Amino acid sequence: MPTEPNTALITNDIVGLGLIAATLALIFWLASGPTPFWKKVFAWVPALLLCYFIPAIYNTTGLIDGHSTKLYNPIARDVLLPAALVLLTLSIDLKGIARLGPKLLVMFVTGTVGIVLGAAVSFQVMKFIHPETVAGDTWAGMAALAGSWIGGGANMAAMRETFNVDATTFGQIAVVDVACASLWMAVLLWLAGRSQAIDAKSGADTSAIDDMKRRIAEYEAKSARNPSLTDLMVIVGVGLGVVGLAHALATPLAAWFGANVSWASKASLDSSFVWVVMLSTVAGLLLSFTRARNLEAAGASKIGTLFLYFLIACIGMQMDLLSLADRPWLFLLGVIWMGVHIGLLYVVGRMLRTPLFFFAIGSQGNIGAAASAPVVAAAFHPTLAPVGVLLGTVGYATGTVIAYMTGLMLKWMAGA
Repeated sequence: MPTEPNTALITNDIVGLGLIAATLALIFWLASGPTPFWKKVFAWVPALLLCYFIPAIYNTTGLIDGHSTKLYNPIARDVLLPAALVLLTLSIDLKGIARLGPKLLVMFVTGTVGIVLGAAVSFQVMKFIHPETVAGDTWAGMAALAGSWIGGGANMAAMRETFNVDATTFGQIAVVDVACASLWMAVLLWLAGRSQAIDAKSGADTSAIDDMKRRIAEYEAKSARNPSLTDLMVIVGVGLGVVGLAHALATPLAAWFGANVSWASKASLDSSFVWVVMLSTVAGLLLSFTRARNLEAAGASKIGTLFLYFLIACIGMQMDLLSLADRPWLFLLGVIWMGVHIGLLYVVGRMLRTPLFFFAIGSQGNIGAAASAPVVAAAFHPTLAPVGVLLGTVGYATGTVIAYMTGLMLKWMAGA
């Protein structure tokens, strides 16, 4: 993680935004296959993966400083993300999601169990092979990391305050969080491009997913139209208008719950960001029962997906590919932890013969929550993005409580 933000070549956020926009445009143009060479390249490397990794390279090489820029927070995180949630849930197929069945929920719960189990296993393994890594208050930092990997940033911050995590430890754990979670999301994005072949080989039942895709495609084909300026203005107005309303309500709601509800912090209801995510998602769900649903015919989900691509690029900007060179043992702890989570999901997924999508969203609904679960879901198919939204929101609600119990377990294991 960069320690001197001013050393980056580009420090102006407007210039940085132009660079990111031009990079995304170039990636998409090349992905369209202007030459046979690029067709072959993008047959192996998903465009979404490059939208993530190229900004990470910019940050790693010092071209930009992803940690001091305001492009992610507040622009991408607080504006584009909730706007995308609104536009992607506007045409949500709730019946289709219900038809995905209980296996999806089982995989999500398995992912959560994998995080808790992984915390215990990684702590014990590192205590055996390199005790210095888990000495001191590392257990408290791991509790904060559990909050992030079950829920999100708000849950992580809650655990930091709950267990009074040292600033240095928290900073090192934050690096592990970004590095491990980012690399795993990159793997999932790569796997998404090969989901059909993987599902065919494993014998997974993808009928519910295929049926959902088919019905959405039929709806789009029947109702699609060339969007007018009015259509585009209404789509953007609905998306950003709801975001504005969500922010206006989120701050007083978070303050009221924090002051009057004793368990608010455990459910992250004292976080305005969590309220923005929940209010935006609920608003999109409610609008899906109104005439606003017809905005999908003019490309509402496409604009929502465009917002998501800018979001994923801004997330990538924060990743320093060399950040853990000074703490390889701490990185190993994160790898072991993540490995247990992935391994448990793999075993349960094989037993139930679930599609790769269930495996991916069961993981990312925990690890990335609503900030990136829709991105991974959309990598499988744009119509699946709302599934990531809903599961990611559940992660925010449960993350603090489960991470708190994980912290108590780690504290006992550390003898603190």
